[in-house]
Amino acid sequence: MYVGFGMGFGMFDILFTVIFICVIVIFIVTAVKGLATWNRNNHAPRLSVSAVVVTKRTDMTYDQHANAGDATGAHGFHTTTTTRYYATFQVESGDRMEFHVNRSEYGMLAEGDRGTLTFQGTRYLGFERSI
Repeated sequence: MYVGFGMGFGMFDILFTVIFICVIVIFIVTAVKGLATWNRNNHAPRLSVSAVVVTKRTDMTYDQHANAGDATGAHGFHTTTTTRYYATFQVESGDRMEFHVNRSEYGMLAEGDRGTLTFQGTRYLGFERSI
C-alpha cells in the first residue's frame, strides 16, 4: 500500500512559502525605506552651521565565506571585513548629530575641531575647519 502526500501542500512546502514571502517583504520594506530616506534628504535644505567634532567611531562587520570552489568549506574560509566611519558633531544649540563619513574624511577629523558643518537631512556633505 502506497502512502504519499499527494498533490497538496506538505508542511515543508508551507514553511518554504512563508519564509520566501517574508524574505521578499523584508527586501521590499528595506528598499522602500532607503528610497524614502534618499528622497527626504534630496528635498531637505542644505544647511551650514557652526559645529564641534565631539566624537568619532567605527563600525566593523565581518563576513566569513568558504574559499572559492569549495562550497563545503573543508579547505577553509576567508573573512571579508567592512568598516563604516562615523563622526558626531555638536552644534551651537547643544544638539548632537552623527553622520556616516568616508574614510579619508574620518582621518582628517579630530575630536575638538571647530568649524562649519554642511549637511542635507541625514546626509553629510562636509566639514570646514576654522583657523
